[in-house]
Amino acid sequence: MKVIRLRQGRERSLLRRHPWVFEGSIAKGRADAGETVRIEAHDGRFLAWGAYSPQSAIRVRAWSFDETEHIDAAFFARRVARSIALRERLGIVSDAWRLVHGEADGLPGLVVDRYADTLSAQFLFAGTERWKAAIADALLQATGLQRLYERSDVGVRKLEGLPEASGWLRGGGSTRIMIREHGWQLAVDVAGGHKTGTYLDQRDSRQAFVRWVRQLGCAEVLNAYSYTGGFTLAALAGGAAKVTSVDSSAPALAVATEHVGLNGFDATRHEAVDADVNTFLRASLEAGRCFDAIVLDPPKFAASTAQAERAARAYKDINRLALLALRPGGLLFTFSCSGGIGPELFQKIVAGAAADAGVDGAIVERLGAAPDHPATLVFPEGEYLKGLSIVRG
Repeated sequence: MKVIRLRQGRERSLLRRHPWVFEGSIAKGRADAGETVRIEAHDGRFLAWGAYSPQSAIRVRAWSFDETEHIDAAFFARRVARSIALRERLGIVSDAWRLVHGEADGLPGLVVDRYADTLSAQFLFAGTERWKAAIADALLQATGLQRLYERSDVGVRKLEGLPEASGWLRGGGSTRIMIREHGWQLAVDVAGGHKTGTYLDQRDSRQAFVRWVRQLGCAEVLNAYSYTGGFTLAALAGGAAKVTSVDSSAPALAVATEHVGLNGFDATRHEAVDADVNTFLRASLEAGRCFDAIVLDPPKFAASTAQAERAARAYKDINRLALLALRPGGLLFTFSCSGGIGPELFQKIVAGAAADAGVDGAIVERLGAAPDHPATLVFPEGEYLKGLSIVRG
């Protein structure tokens, strides 16, 4: 077993069971991509077993902090079973949920979502790539399913020296799957949809939006960055008379329109607009058009803290426009999925947007990822999605 020896004082994070070891913390030792290594303190004390990534700034990710544990196929079977057992206790009202959420489930760099009878997985670093076959077997054995699609077509793999990859790992057939969420039917494409197919992390926030739209009597709703219309369905289910879905993807809007009909809503209550959200909001303000509720669920503006300043300006501008386009007493559901923007900073950004717009608002609920996307006590980086439900003054 190859050994990675840390510099003196650099073992503190591992002693707190944080799973990352950065390149600058290593005094000596190296290994092949994905190879299991023994991580030791400067004095030779055992710290963890991990997987080595020779091209990544995160040089080692810890698998286990138990010196007696063997990193083999049985290890991954145990971790997958443990992850699934947690989800079974959550009472998720859907047949689609996250089975494995990376570091939070003790499986760094692995994301697995279930969509009805199909699994969709991302293998994001050298360690999971090396153990891909064993992990795939463990997933199918634990779930009893026969189909597993790989969606490792993400840029982060380049940081690991890995090419992007996608396609069937196990089984085959159509990549378009029908799922159920809160009684709605949704079409998901595991081959071409965002992330592993769609945004399961917003499941609980969509249900919360139903409740708020109904409670506040929101008649006219804007779903900005609507994608395939999850929040559009929520608004319609909450009783909105008119919902406008705005996105720059015509194919996504076509699916959103399909979802409206598929779930029995009157098509005349929905309008799909292929446009840039900023441009649409500015045009709405010029035309004097306002809304009773607005959802802002933009794509990631900052992948890291280094990009936070630029992202903050983008978040501030879009929230300022939304607050101006919101009627007094109206509802704003605003989100950030940027890991480089923490909850406190996000609230400050929205507060700054309100100040620039000359309005105030009451935060009536704080929103985040559904519980099958956990953030653990030792790995706060897992808390990437944050949101605010605001009633404008």
